[in-house]
Amino acid sequence: MTALTLALSKGRILEDSSALLAAVGIAPVGDASRLLRLPTEDPDVELLVIRPTDVPTYVEYGAADLGIVGKDILLEHGGEALYEPLDMGIARCRLALATRRDSPLLRGLDAAGSRRLRVATKYPEMAKRHFSARGQQVEIIKLYGSMELAPLVGLADLIVDLVATGNTLRANGLVEIETIVESSARLVVNKAAMKMKHAAISALLERFTRAIADA
Repeated sequence: MTALTLALSKGRILEDSSALLAAVGIAPVGDASRLLRLPTEDPDVELLVIRPTDVPTYVEYGAADLGIVGKDILLEHGGEALYEPLDMGIARCRLALATRRDSPLLRGLDAAGSRRLRVATKYPEMAKRHFSARGQQVEIIKLYGSMELAPLVGLADLIVDLVATGNTLRANGLVEIETIVESSARLVVNKAAMKMKHAAISALLERFTRAIADA
């Protein structure tokens, strides 16, 4: 079998994918919480454990043959350069629009009148596309964390962020207005690798497909 490299997103996807990796025989050998490059139970497959936002880049440029990453990341990055053959069915969440529970915007975004709304997010491209589709101009504020704080201190009127249970929003006095997109982990493949390592990648995809169906 041709050696393959699979890039994995740190955090929730790494945790949620552990059962699937074991089911297809590529569970990591070593401490995935500390090491960035690990062998697996299959000597022909190694793992790279990297930041979620870096997974599409590693796969697109061939540093990894395949990757497991959230659909939200792919939409923000632009996944046209990658094949996306499988929905892994794990790490389910949604990208949502939210604001303070006492905000007049709960009555509708037009409650702002002619004032341009400020939107804080880690997903500026998706936020721009969403509001552009509504024909609404907004000011996008790029943040890297603690998104829920932005409306509370007056930095932004709204946030666009990932939501799983909604508990963090509620704990910080925020309310979801709408879901922009549903997200789950996807398996992506480098297009050149799919041609050059077709048999090996196809075999691994088949193993994943069976494991997902049996999960």
